[in-house]
This record gives sequence, C-alpha cells and structure tokens, in this order.
Amino acid sequence: MKIIYFFTTNNNVLILDLLTYISLYAFLDKEILIHNTMNIIAVIILVALIVDFTLGLLADWLNLRGLSHSLPKEFEGLYDSKRYGRSLDYLRTNTRMSWVTTMLDLLILILFWFGGGFSFWDKAVRSLGLNPVITGLLFIGGLVLLKMVIGLPFSIYHTFGIEARYGFNKTDVKTFVMDLFKGLVLSLLLGGPLLILVLWFFESMGPAAWWICWVVAIAYTMIARYIAPTWIMPLFNRFEPIEEGELKKAVMDYAKAINFDLKGIFVMDGSKRSTKSNAFFTGFGRNKRIVLFDTLIEKHSVSELVGVLAHEMGHFKLKHIPKMMIAGMIQMGVMFWILSFFLTYQGLFDAFYVQQPSVYAGLVFFGLLLSPLDLLLGLIFQAISRKHEYDADRFAVETSGQGGALIQALKKLAVHNLSNLRPHPLYVVLHYSHPPILVRLKAIQSHLTDKPVLAA
Repeated sequence: MKIIYFFTTNNNVLILDLLTYISLYAFLDKEILIHNTMNIIAVIILVALIVDFTLGLLADWLNLRGLSHSLPKEFEGLYDSKRYGRSLDYLRTNTRMSWVTTMLDLLILILFWFGGGFSFWDKAVRSLGLNPVITGLLFIGGLVLLKMVIGLPFSIYHTFGIEARYGFNKTDVKTFVMDLFKGLVLSLLLGGPLLILVLWFFESMGPAAWWICWVVAIAYTMIARYIAPTWIMPLFNRFEPIEEGELKKAVMDYAKAINFDLKGIFVMDGSKRSTKSNAFFTGFGRNKRIVLFDTLIEKHSVSELVGVLAHEMGHFKLKHIPKMMIAGMIQMGVMFWILSFFLTYQGLFDAFYVQQPSVYAGLVFFGLLLSPLDLLLGLIFQAISRKHEYDADRFAVETSGQGGALIQALKKLAVHNLSNLRPHPLYVVLHYSHPPILVRLKAIQSHLTDKPVLAA
C-alpha cells in the first residue's frame, strides 16, 4: 500500500545496502569533496536515520534482556524445556543477524552519501545522453540491482544457515535460484511500468502530475491484488483445491452461516520451502480465496483450522481489509502531493551533493527525507493492525463457537514456529502487527461462550 515508498525496505531506503565500490570512486571526485557541507535537510535525514537505528537497537537489546527460561504456564504440556530453550536461541540468532545487517546498512549509506556516491552515479547515467525517463530507470534500477546483489549473501545465510539449523528450511538451491529469478522478472514486469509512468507523469504533466500518479498507482495496486491469486502466486507455489471431506464441509458450512461469499479453499505446498505453518486470504470481491499451508493441515484438527479461518473471515466481515486499503490510498495521495513540491526544491538535491535536480533522484531522496514520517506512520498502522487482530479473534469466538480450538491452534503455531512468548513492549510497538501471544490468548479467553452467535 506504500507505493510512494517504492524504493524502501523495512528500515531505510532501498539504497541503504548499496554501492560500496562506486562510493570509493566517488571519493576521488574533488568537486564533491570541496562542496561536502551539510544543509538542514541533510541534518534532519541523518538524525532521523540514527534515531531510528538507535531505537531499533534498544528494542532488540531489551527484547533479549527480557528473555526468561521459565516456561509460561499456558504452554505447559506443549513445550518441553529443550525446545523452549531452542526458541530462545532462535531469537538470539536472528537478532544478532539483524544487528549485522542494519549496522552495515547504515554504514554503507553514510559512506556512499558523504563520499558523493549519489552525484557520481547521477553523472554516470546522465553521461549516456538518454531521455529523462530511461535515465531514471537506469539510475534507480542500478541501485535496486546492486541492493539485491549485496543483500544476497545475507539471504543465503538466513535460508541455508539459520533456518536450516533450526529445522525450518526446506528450500533447495534450485528453488532458491528460481525464486530470485522469478522475483526479478516480476519486479521488471510489474514495478517497471509503474515506475515509468510515475517518471513520465512528473516529467510532462506539470502541477497535475501528483494526482495522476496517485490515481494510476491506486489502479495498479487494485489490479495487482485481483490478478495475484490466479496469475502471480502460482508462479512460486502450487495451489490445489482442498479435497472433499470433513474440513472442507466444516469451513464451507461456517462461511455460509455468516453469509461469507467464498469462491474456494486451496492448499498451498508451503512445505516446499519451510516447515513453518500459516493460513491467509487472498483476492477480494468474488475472487476471495482461503489458502492453507499443507504444513498447517498436517498439524491441526478440523476444529482448530475452523477457528483460525473464522479469524481470517472476521477481518473481511469487520471491513478491516478495505479500511486499511483506503488508509493506505490516502497516505499514498498525501505523499505524492508532498513529493510534487520537493522535486523542484534544490535544497533536497544539495543535501546529497547532486547539482542538477531530476525526478528520478528526487524520488530516491524524498524517500530518505520521509524516514521520520515513515517511522511514525508505521507505528500507527501497526497499532491499528494489532487492534484488528483482537477484533477478528473476538468475531471468530462469537460466531464459530471454536474459541477453545482457536486458542489451542495459536499455541501450537507459536510452539512450532519458535515464536517469542514474551516480547518486550517496545519491541512490540516497533515491530508487531499482531498482539503478543500471551496477551492475545488472555483476550480470547475473556470472550469464550458456550455457543456461537452467528453474524448476519
């Protein structure tokens, strides 16, 4: 939903990992070094990045410091001491991995930025003498590609090192390589045309460009959501209609009871890549589908699966999906409107030592400038998401009569996925879109009833 952050990762702008080698050449650019002074925009961005990094580091430290080897009573009988200890080790390992990657991100960005790397790269693509849209594609595309290359060793280590060590990884080398290739092709086919349109509109449409981009981005997003279940997702996984039997009948009966228009229930071969379990909805309107991981079906009873899917249906019945989509669209429009002012503001380009303003460089720099706002909006959206999870749990309990089964299913998922049972509150605020498991179980327990009260 954050189309305006087209070039961002969860922490910083997509360029954070980037062009280490190019930045070394940029240090040789004497003109850049002579004018290497910071303006107020550069100060704001640098301070925001450091605050974001420090806050994340603090949350991680508090999260690890709060780990307890005593098993919560709610999980007695599900967790043995050995596996619970393994879950704590899994959290420590992933946290240390995160420290390495985020520190490297920030270091490379600072070196590249203050070494004049943005100016060097801008001059390199301009020297080809191509039109502004093609030049912009090369400028942004080069950064994206190098981001992928530099991040590849970390992705390999996480998949074949950490995930394999803790018994989750089922991805073979062929699948990993094909996923990378398919992802790159999809980025070119789906992201490329949208980027071309945004660049062209801002180059040629004048003051009207921001709202035209907004409308086009919304249309693009809606089309992608509609075609994803039938055209995009099957490129990565196999989806088979669920077999006739007790589970399908129970889910379809429940959907009918709450007047939920369901096109189909599908089983996804999640075991192809991981032993972790999940379930989700995809599509919208009459194209809604329930997708169950094969690993989920293997480990849960019919009543537990109905409880989980009742929760997912609750998101639709309570209008959570359209509400979040509308909020994201409004945010997108505001960002495009603000962007329209900064694309012609020389101070933004001076902050990165780029002498000649351009739409393509402005998009990248604007993403960095928005990092403080991005952090704030992220906190707000995640808080709303956690509330929606509570509401969907309550809906599932009140309409399915499977509250006890839902509790058992969530416990099993937490155990199987080695989830952190006691995350620190600051870490939850910064990173959790779902409530912590113990708090969530307590909330569900308070809603338990003897019989379902079916929604109209």
